[in-house]
Amino acid sequence: QVQLVESGGGLVQAGGSLRLSCAASGSIFSINAMGWYRQAPGKPRALVAVISSGGSTNYADSMKGRFTISRDNAKNTVYLQMNNLKHEDTAVYYCNADLTAWSKGGPEPMPFAYWGQGTQVYVSS
Repeated sequence: QVQLVESGGGLVQAGGSLRLSCAASGSIFSINAMGWYRQAPGKPRALVAVISSGGSTNYADSMKGRFTISRDNAKNTVYLQMNNLKHEDTAVYYCNADLTAWSKGGPEPMPFAYWGQGTQVYVSS
Protein backbone atom coordinates (compact mmCIF):
# COMPACT_ATOMS: atom_id res chain seq x y z
CA GLN A 1 0.00 0.00 0.00
CA VAL A 2 1.07 3.52 -0.78
CA GLN A 3 -0.16 6.65 0.92
CA LEU A 4 0.09 10.27 -0.17
CA VAL A 5 -0.67 12.82 2.52
CA GLU A 6 -1.02 16.51 1.71
CA SER A 7 -0.81 19.29 4.26
CA GLY A 8 -0.37 23.04 4.51
CA GLY A 9 -3.64 24.32 3.12
CA GLY A 10 -5.73 26.98 4.79
CA LEU A 11 -7.30 30.38 4.51
CA VAL A 12 -5.19 33.26 3.20
CA GLN A 13 -5.86 36.74 1.88
CA ALA A 14 -5.25 37.58 -1.75
CA GLY A 15 -1.58 38.38 -2.25
CA GLY A 16 -0.55 36.03 0.52
CA SER A 17 1.48 32.83 0.46
CA LEU A 18 1.12 29.21 1.45
CA ARG A 19 3.44 26.22 1.30
CA LEU A 20 1.93 22.82 0.67
CA SER A 21 3.63 19.53 1.43
CA CYS A 22 2.90 16.01 0.26
CA ALA A 23 4.62 13.00 1.76
CA ALA A 24 4.54 9.62 0.06
CA SER A 25 4.96 6.53 2.22
CA GLY A 26 4.37 2.80 2.22
CA SER A 27 5.60 0.10 -0.11
CA ILE A 28 7.52 2.37 -2.46
CA PHE A 29 10.33 1.05 -4.63
CA SER A 30 11.02 4.30 -6.46
CA ILE A 31 9.40 7.58 -7.43
CA ASN A 32 9.81 9.31 -10.77
CA ALA A 33 7.78 12.45 -11.36
CA MET A 34 5.64 14.04 -8.65
CA GLY A 35 2.95 16.56 -9.30
CA TRP A 36 0.39 18.90 -7.82
CA TYR A 37 -3.15 19.18 -9.11
CA ARG A 38 -6.11 21.21 -8.02
CA GLN A 39 -9.86 21.05 -8.30
CA ALA A 40 -12.08 24.06 -7.88
CA PRO A 41 -15.80 23.67 -7.23
CA GLY A 42 -17.62 22.66 -10.38
CA LYS A 43 -14.42 22.26 -12.36
CA PRO A 44 -12.35 19.22 -13.36
CA ARG A 45 -9.09 18.42 -11.63
CA ALA A 46 -6.22 20.19 -13.38
CA LEU A 47 -2.45 19.98 -13.33
CA VAL A 48 -0.67 22.72 -11.40
CA ALA A 49 2.97 21.69 -11.61
CA VAL A 50 5.14 18.62 -12.01
CA ILE A 51 8.72 17.85 -11.06
CA SER A 52 10.90 14.99 -12.28
CA SER A 53 13.18 12.93 -10.09
CA GLY A 54 16.05 15.00 -11.44
CA GLY A 55 14.39 18.30 -10.57
CA SER A 56 13.06 19.42 -13.96
CA THR A 57 9.82 21.33 -13.55
CA ASN A 58 6.78 22.28 -15.58
CA TYR A 59 3.93 24.58 -14.62
CA ALA A 60 0.49 25.42 -15.84
CA ASP A 61 0.64 28.83 -17.49
CA SER A 62 -1.39 30.63 -14.84
CA MET A 63 1.00 29.49 -12.09
CA LYS A 64 4.27 30.41 -13.75
CA GLY A 65 6.14 32.99 -11.71
CA ARG A 66 3.90 32.58 -8.68
CA PHE A 67 4.20 28.89 -7.74
CA THR A 68 7.35 26.86 -7.18
CA ILE A 69 7.42 23.08 -6.98
CA SER A 70 10.30 21.32 -5.26
CA ARG A 71 11.00 17.93 -3.73
CA ASP A 72 13.11 16.13 -1.18
CA ASN A 73 13.86 12.73 -2.64
CA ALA A 74 15.24 11.41 0.65
CA LYS A 75 11.88 12.13 2.30
CA ASN A 76 9.68 11.20 -0.69
CA THR A 77 8.11 14.61 -0.26
CA VAL A 78 7.04 17.22 -2.77
CA TYR A 79 6.34 20.85 -1.93
CA LEU A 80 4.40 23.65 -3.57
CA GLN A 81 5.29 27.21 -2.60
CA MET A 82 2.44 29.47 -3.63
CA ASN A 83 3.00 33.24 -3.66
CA ASN A 84 0.82 36.15 -4.69
CA LEU A 85 -2.26 34.01 -4.30
CA LYS A 86 -5.45 35.02 -6.08
CA HIS A 87 -9.05 34.23 -5.29
CA GLU A 88 -9.17 32.00 -8.34
CA ASP A 89 -6.49 29.80 -6.78
CA THR A 90 -9.13 28.61 -4.32
CA ALA A 91 -9.38 24.84 -4.72
CA VAL A 92 -8.58 21.51 -3.16
CA TYR A 93 -4.96 20.70 -3.94
CA TYR A 94 -3.89 17.11 -4.51
CA CYS A 95 -0.56 15.48 -5.14
CA ASN A 96 0.24 12.44 -7.20
CA ALA A 97 3.30 10.50 -8.18
CA ASP A 98 4.60 8.33 -10.97
CA LEU A 99 5.97 5.60 -8.77
CA THR A 100 6.92 1.95 -8.64
CA ALA A 101 5.55 0.05 -5.67
CA TRP A 102 6.60 -3.20 -4.07
CA SER A 103 4.20 -6.04 -4.77
CA LYS A 104 4.26 -9.76 -4.09
CA GLY A 105 5.84 -10.25 -7.49
CA GLY A 106 8.45 -7.55 -6.99
CA PRO A 107 8.53 -3.91 -8.15
CA GLU A 108 5.37 -2.94 -10.01
CA PRO A 109 5.01 0.36 -11.89
CA MET A 110 2.01 2.28 -10.60
CA PRO A 111 2.07 5.53 -12.57
CA PHE A 112 -0.16 8.12 -10.94
CA ALA A 113 -2.30 5.41 -9.36
CA TYR A 114 -2.54 6.95 -5.90
CA TRP A 115 -4.12 10.20 -4.79
CA GLY A 116 -3.99 11.87 -1.41
CA GLN A 117 -7.03 13.21 0.38
CA GLY A 118 -6.28 16.75 -0.73
CA THR A 119 -5.78 19.95 1.19
CA GLN A 120 -8.15 22.91 0.93
CA VAL A 121 -6.80 26.29 -0.06
CA TYR A 122 -9.13 29.25 0.23
CA VAL A 123 -8.01 32.68 -0.91
CA SER A 124 -10.20 35.55 0.17
CA SER A 125 -10.54 38.46 -2.20
